[in-house]
Amino acid sequence: MTSDSPPPATPFEEAATTVTLSSPNATPNVRARSKSMVDEHAELQRLGAKAAARGEHALTNPMLDSANQPDATGESSKTWADRRDAWSRGHLAQQTDVPRALVASSAGREPAQDQALFGVTRVMTFHGTLPLTAASGFFFEREGRLFLITSRHVLFDAATGHAPDRIEIELHTDARDLTQIGRLSALLYRDGQAEWIQAQDSGGDVDVAALALDRSALPQGYLVRPFTPLDLPTHGLEVVVGDRLVIPGFPLGFFDTLHHLPVVRQAAVASCYGIRFQGAGYFLTDARMHRGCSGSPVLAPVSDAATGQRWQLLGIHSSRMDMADRNSELDESLGLNCAWYADVLMTLTAAPCPASSRVE
Repeated sequence: MTSDSPPPATPFEEAATTVTLSSPNATPNVRARSKSMVDEHAELQRLGAKAAARGEHALTNPMLDSANQPDATGESSKTWADRRDAWSRGHLAQQTDVPRALVASSAGREPAQDQALFGVTRVMTFHGTLPLTAASGFFFEREGRLFLITSRHVLFDAATGHAPDRIEIELHTDARDLTQIGRLSALLYRDGQAEWIQAQDSGGDVDVAALALDRSALPQGYLVRPFTPLDLPTHGLEVVVGDRLVIPGFPLGFFDTLHHLPVVRQAAVASCYGIRFQGAGYFLTDARMHRGCSGSPVLAPVSDAATGQRWQLLGIHSSRMDMADRNSELDESLGLNCAWYADVLMTLTAAPCPASSRVE
């Protein structure tokens, strides 16, 4: 994120490019490459089915390994996503005992792959054993490191005196039985120093925080679908006022308490995307939001030829926006909210991570 504006966002250009094998106008080289991709995807699907037959977890998908991701291979994100989803389709198809309600409708996609559901978690704050608040957060992975992202004011808010010393989050531990969860308790301070990372920019404090998670402390068999830098907006993605957004989270602590899944609010872009609203590092969304949603990811649905739909992580929901001089008796709330631009995550998760980072 820059002091002027974050870069505009666009989907990867390859996502709009498809090759029809039977096209009479396709050259022999194009047809050969297409057939090679079909054969490769069939082999990956077969390997996914074999992994499921051996009882291996859906997250053993080899395409999720950092060595096979675009940053390492230099290939396009679409090529990588096609391979990932081919393996996953084979894995899901082999699981004949998966309830039909758990089978996604888009290209045979396993619901446990959906970041809007399995990349989001409830964040409960404590002071010792005393419960304080409940909010939302999501997982972000970069270069093999896993982070919890939430609003900074969830972890510390001087204005209200909110100062928890630890948090707890919930994680699914069985892709086929979503009632099975484990909890992770994480300290927020060590030797008097904050474990979480915050940032500042030219407009002041950024209301986003990142907490690095120790994978060895996570519940055994944990199921997480983190967002990655590949999900951040790229140059060329056109986001205009009124575009549809979704914000998964835990409003007023409400969620599917049986399956431990968030609920999703519909939203729209309410200010010029790419411009810092009133000089601060956020844009506005139009949505009915409540306490407990702080730290939720703000997502734009993007069509994908392989999966039917994927998400672009545009921002992090922070708080409701209102006019200080609004007459509460005569005027309704504006119903607008602040969403901090998600590119701040690239600063917060940079290694080594300082206790406080400045975004230039």
